[in-house]
Amino acid sequence: MSYQTRPIASRAAEQFASLLAVLTGIAVIVPVISIALTAMQPAADLWPHLLAYVLPRAALDTMLLLLGVGAIAAALGVGAAWIISSFDFPGRSYLIWLLPLPLAIPTYIGAYVYVDIFEPLGVAHNVLSAWLPPQQALTLLPSMRSLPGAIVIIGLVLYPYVYLSARAMFQTQSAEFAEAARLLGARRWQEFCRVSLPMARPALAVGLALVLLETLNDIGASEYLGVRTMTVSIFTTWLNQGSLAGAAQISCLMLFVVAALVLLERYGRRQRAFTAAAESPRIAERKRLSGAAGWLACASCVIPPLFGFILPFAYLLRESIERSLIGGIDAGLAEAMGNSVVLALTATVIVLLLGLTANVANRWRDSTATLASIGASQAGYAVPGLILALGLLAPLVAFDNAINAAARGLGAAAPGLLLAGSSAAVVIAYAIRFMAVATGLTQAGFERIPRDYDDSAKVAGASEWTCVRAIYLPLLRPALWGAAILVFVDCLKELPATLLLRPLNVETLSTSIYQFASRGSFEQGSLAALMIVAASIVPVIWLTRFADVPNGPA
Repeated sequence: MSYQTRPIASRAAEQFASLLAVLTGIAVIVPVISIALTAMQPAADLWPHLLAYVLPRAALDTMLLLLGVGAIAAALGVGAAWIISSFDFPGRSYLIWLLPLPLAIPTYIGAYVYVDIFEPLGVAHNVLSAWLPPQQALTLLPSMRSLPGAIVIIGLVLYPYVYLSARAMFQTQSAEFAEAARLLGARRWQEFCRVSLPMARPALAVGLALVLLETLNDIGASEYLGVRTMTVSIFTTWLNQGSLAGAAQISCLMLFVVAALVLLERYGRRQRAFTAAAESPRIAERKRLSGAAGWLACASCVIPPLFGFILPFAYLLRESIERSLIGGIDAGLAEAMGNSVVLALTATVIVLLLGLTANVANRWRDSTATLASIGASQAGYAVPGLILALGLLAPLVAFDNAINAAARGLGAAAPGLLLAGSSAAVVIAYAIRFMAVATGLTQAGFERIPRDYDDSAKVAGASEWTCVRAIYLPLLRPALWGAAILVFVDCLKELPATLLLRPLNVETLSTSIYQFASRGSFEQGSLAALMIVAASIVPVIWLTRFADVPNGPA
């Protein structure tokens, strides 16, 4: 049935879905526009100070941090992915699940844990003092509150982005390429450098771009470790110096860095498509390693998750048990957990509804507007949470002022800051930042639903909403559940936007951890940190449940 002959109700449904999709895309773009407009306000008296004392160091520290974290994440991620994909060795089946788990450790929690472990009188110092004099043991401890410390810690918890994307390519590469390389006399290492690695370049570009974007978004770890990145500079310029315009101007510079990273990722993937011949779809076989070689491969793959997940998780578990048994559970923890769950659940429901609606609208009417809206909504994840919070302030205050003016015009009392002064601001920030997750997964789910199903439903006289209820939702259930899990946990972990937009006296798990760490007593917030980490393990397992590809015949 053509569009022109559809009933009025059908057209109204399409128009409503398309309108909501367009509004969703606009909502994601509004904070960026707001940042640009705020940056146009004069801040001439601040810039001499910024140019002399802030921006040079911030730019240098940001560049060094990105380079260092990118190098560590690439080395650990690519190395582990190649070993896991190319060889069979003792413990491999366990490492498949263990290697991605550092994603469950937020960067700021990783920083708080390692500072506590390596500080004077910390766990590492006490262990070394059992064999060495205390002063000598102190000199052997690495300084975590430094740029190298930040590079190592952030790299250890973010390498799984590269690992997962690289492994997806390595384990599905056709056997014909490996066989051709061996026929030409290439060894395993040469095969990796000249065949496997170049073919995995598109996936590596995606994984590395995610690592760098997450590094730019970080504020808790960088600030705590004394690294003056551009994100930290925006934070201090806004709150400590009281200059919203100056913070917005630095944010614009940082958005250029974000855009450069996105363009670099796309440039790295240009004209880099590799396909196997249709008549030879065989997957390359894994080589069996035994003896010393097998245990060496196992040790190489154990080290990243050992320091990226096992050690921080064990520390949090130990501190949580000790604090709970000795001092009891903090009374404010239940309230912070309740606030976190309510905010995350509310944002998750909104994000799922909007992401589903945008893709339904695109399914019903494949127009330029809906496609552009989906593209815009997926760009929100690239905007760091701090900049997103900064960009939301002006639109939210403008909306509140309009409501107050309308109320006064009607002779009613002004309601005050309905959005900017309430938890609604936090929910809006979550929805904009993580809309890309729901939109992307839902879009991938729709691509698996043949359009013949829609045609059959229309022939049977079913309406669009019947298609949604009876066809789309049942078939999209795995994608929707996956999106819900990912968005919910991302909201629990989000620190910058929550820290700056939450109402006064409202704490979440992430902000309470930040407050404890700022006072130098992170161990008191270890149970809250453990709760975030435990919740984050669920989506990581969900992401890796079908990660392995069976080996071919030996």
